[in-house]
Amino acid sequence: MSDDGLEERLHALTRAIDEELLRCGRDPGSATLVGIGKGQAPERLARAIEAGLSDLGESYLQEARRKLPLLPPVRKHFVGHLQTNKAKAVVAAFDVVQSVDRVEAADALSRAAVALGKELPVLLQVNISPAERFGCPPGQAARLAESLRAAPGLRLEGVMAIGPYTTEREAIMRAFELAAKTLAGIGGSTLSIGMSGDWREALQAGSTMLRIGEALFGRRTGGKT
Repeated sequence: MSDDGLEERLHALTRAIDEELLRCGRDPGSATLVGIGKGQAPERLARAIEAGLSDLGESYLQEARRKLPLLPPVRKHFVGHLQTNKAKAVVAAFDVVQSVDRVEAADALSRAAVALGKELPVLLQVNISPAERFGCPPGQAARLAESLRAAPGLRLEGVMAIGPYTTEREAIMRAFELAAKTLAGIGGSTLSIGMSGDWREALQAGSTMLRIGEALFGRRTGGKT
C-alpha cells in the first residue's frame, strides 16, 4: 500500500457515503460511487480498483483509450460531452454512457451499438445549472427519452446532471430536486448527481450514483469533480 493515502480515502469516502445514506433514511450501499479518473495516472486508478472501486468514469476518449487497457476489470462510464463522430469508439471502450443530451448523440450511439452487437446502458443528461453548457433542457427531456427508448441498441436507465457552481446549499438542492423531478417524469432507476463538493446534497435529493474525483484521488488542475 502506498503512503499517499488513496486506499484510505476510498474506504473513508465509502463509509461517509453510507453514513449519509443512513441519515437520509436510505440503505447503505444504495448509491454507486463512480471514481472520476480524468487526469489520473493508470497506476493510481488500478490501485483504487484493487482496493474496491467498482466503477470508473472518464471524460475524454483519447485519454481513456490510453489508460483503460492497463486497468483491472471495472465498469467504465463515459461522462464527457459526446462528439458524434467518436460514438463508435466510445461504445467500444465504455460500458455506460452518461452524457446523452440530444437526439443526434442518441442516433450515433444507437448505430454504433447495433454495429458492435452491444446493448448500451445510457443516461439522459439534463441541464440544471445556468453555468453548464451541455445537457438537455428539463422541458425537453421527455421527448429525448422517447427517442432513446426507441433507439435500437440503447437502454435508457435514468438521468445524469451536473450541479451548479456554487456553495449555496439551497441553490444546489433546488437544482438536484429538478434533476430528481426529471427522472420521475421520464422513468428509470439511476439518478447520477453529486460530485466532490455536493455529494451530500445529492444523496439527500435521491442520488443513486455519485461521480467523485478530487475527494477520492486528490486535487488536480481544472474542472469540477
